[in-house]
Amino acid sequence: MLYQGEIIRIQNMLEVVCLRGRVLNVDYEPMDTGENHDGQASEDSLLPGLYDDAAMYILAWICRSDYPNLACLNKKFKALIESGYLYKVRWQLGVIEHWIYLACILMPWEAFDPARQRWMRLPRMPCDECFTYADKESLAVGTQLLVFGRELSGLAVWIYNLLTHDWSRCPPMNLPRCLFGSSSLGEIAIVAGGSDKIGCIMRSAELYNSEVGTWLTLPDMNLPRKLCSGFFMDGKFYVIGGMSSQTDCLSCGEEYNLETRTWRRIENMYPLSIAGHPAMRSPPLVAVVNNQLYSADQATNEVKKYNKTNNSWSVVKRLPVRADSSNGWGLAFKACGSSLLVIGGHRGPQGEVIVLHTWDPQDRSTDRSEWNVLAVKERAGAFVANCAVMGC
Repeated sequence: MLYQGEIIRIQNMLEVVCLRGRVLNVDYEPMDTGENHDGQASEDSLLPGLYDDAAMYILAWICRSDYPNLACLNKKFKALIESGYLYKVRWQLGVIEHWIYLACILMPWEAFDPARQRWMRLPRMPCDECFTYADKESLAVGTQLLVFGRELSGLAVWIYNLLTHDWSRCPPMNLPRCLFGSSSLGEIAIVAGGSDKIGCIMRSAELYNSEVGTWLTLPDMNLPRKLCSGFFMDGKFYVIGGMSSQTDCLSCGEEYNLETRTWRRIENMYPLSIAGHPAMRSPPLVAVVNNQLYSADQATNEVKKYNKTNNSWSVVKRLPVRADSSNGWGLAFKACGSSLLVIGGHRGPQGEVIVLHTWDPQDRSTDRSEWNVLAVKERAGAFVANCAVMGC
């Protein structure tokens, strides 16, 4: 329910964007989405005085945190927001906002909008108690947040839909798994390796299409591996780290080419750390910013940069939080737009808090040794259970 003041603010905002559209004489190219968005500029238009296609190019520039409020104004706005069409326009225009989805030990799922510095609690997930308290993995793809875990009936996946602001069951993978490597690129995601429901380590991989909600089996990797990490770089999917058995760690990586549907093994892509038992360490903490791979070393508390040319790593800076205290668990290391994002817990005189740190590797205007504090989340505990960054 919107308060009167919020309704007036949204209406004023629409009047401004409508005026801008007419003043700028918006030039647009209609997109073919299978829906009818070519209505005439009439009383039934989204923005009076503008064709609907032109109006949507204007609406695409509005902060997406305002979209739920727009959907409350009338049925036409609600249908537009829930169709996902505006996000297609945003993608075409290069308008992308990165929101951080976070679940901590004392906090249910929440979304953080860095631009507005605003936390938003997600609806309660309608899963069983086993899924609630079991370990989980998460992945953002398109306008969806996927959460993987175990229910009483077995491995399961739940989807939070940004368009409808609710949870639903995701179609199961062809081969359900946990402890896998994963990453997303636009509307698709790939999961690779992991363990099946009885603990067998897998070499299979699958591609998820968020627009149609289907899983496609991909060719097998060269080696089975669990506790690994995945990422996209230069349009290709990679898996590094992990274990091929209960005792054997892997220093090699694998590259999957989506065009040729083949895997290529890369020796010594992720050198092994001698600290801690391999089965106790978290999967590699990796992030790709501007097609450059970075890693947060769980043993040395350092950020390292990968050199594609000579297949080596170099230290670029210290982490703002300790990763060695829990072998990398409870810490998030992600890409957030053009910045690296590190989320970890702090214990101080005021109690436990979660702190979000960012650093832009290409920003030469600040001291390279400093991290920026993006936000502080109180009463969340000191352990990050799950984290995903959604860019749309």
